[in-house]
Amino acid sequence: MANSIKNRKYFWVIPLLIVLIILFVIFKPKNLSEKTVNSNQPASHVSVIRIAVPDLSSSDRHSSGTALIDNIYLNKLLEKEFDKDQIKIEWQFFKGAGPAINEALANQQLDFAFLGDLAAIIGKANQIDTRLLVATVRQSNGYLAVQPNQGYDNLEKLKGKRIAVWQGTASQLSFNRFIAQYGLSEKDFRIVNLDPPAMNAALVAKQIDAGWGSLGLLALQQKGIVEIPLSSKQGNGQAGTTEAGLVGRSAFIQQSPELTQRLVNTVLKSAHWVAQPENREAAIELVANNANYPVALYALGFKDQDFKVVHSPLLDQAYIDHYRQGVDSALKAQLIRQTFDVDQWVDHQFVDQGIKQLGYENVW
Repeated sequence: MANSIKNRKYFWVIPLLIVLIILFVIFKPKNLSEKTVNSNQPASHVSVIRIAVPDLSSSDRHSSGTALIDNIYLNKLLEKEFDKDQIKIEWQFFKGAGPAINEALANQQLDFAFLGDLAAIIGKANQIDTRLLVATVRQSNGYLAVQPNQGYDNLEKLKGKRIAVWQGTASQLSFNRFIAQYGLSEKDFRIVNLDPPAMNAALVAKQIDAGWGSLGLLALQQKGIVEIPLSSKQGNGQAGTTEAGLVGRSAFIQQSPELTQRLVNTVLKSAHWVAQPENREAAIELVANNANYPVALYALGFKDQDFKVVHSPLLDQAYIDHYRQGVDSALKAQLIRQTFDVDQWVDHQFVDQGIKQLGYENVW
């Protein structure tokens, strides 16, 4: 009788154990391999890819000022690529250019950014964890516009004068490298920080003596408002030219390498289209009309330049050397406080793999 009572006393333990086992099976924690993102599949949690571009348009439309990027944007190449995955492409155009984009990258508000050389260098030097993935522009020329009829035919005559430069952007790096070949630095001039529209207005109003910039200054020259005695076309090598590329946040790249590869492949497809001689006129019209530049002016800016070279996506030695020299120039000019290893920053794998996947081995 006593044993029967004892058995009934502990009879509740059996169903309780069964319930606990069932709960453990249902809610057991995943192991490490199950948590890791499969590098061969899109990250399922990605619902939007955020991409930044400096806005160089002179109209109410957004434009990168380059045929390669505007082709991707206007023809919705990325939207078409990721639509089947229900991944939204969020374009963010920044009038504040590089400095504003770097701030957004630092705050993890972006995943990728098309950036000029100096802005990308400053961001990396300030420990924004990015990777340089693909080249988008190289050998883009800079021009020195001066007030007419003042005899400003060389840099020596501009010492102590007011020169507008868009600081924190690729224009500043190209200006510094251009004047360095003449043994000069920013300290030899009165530098005024102005973006292109403000620079043009200041030149028209004769509030500054000179300005360093790009295509917009050629328009002022054609109107007789300024003279252009010097440009990077007269420099040694690539001194005074700007280059640009696509950078991505390392965290996104590591978590979603397959999505990163597809994005880079889309850039490669646009670079391939722009590179074809039969598409040159269409490419120029596309970006010029979108940015509200005169088509003839844009064509003049790239006269005698092959778009296959200008928009080559290759992370080749010449391109990397430009960035390496840019880091040295930025450090010397105190635009950055510390250097970094450019070779470690550049990530070749996506361009190399994309060129193989798309059969572009003999294009560039």
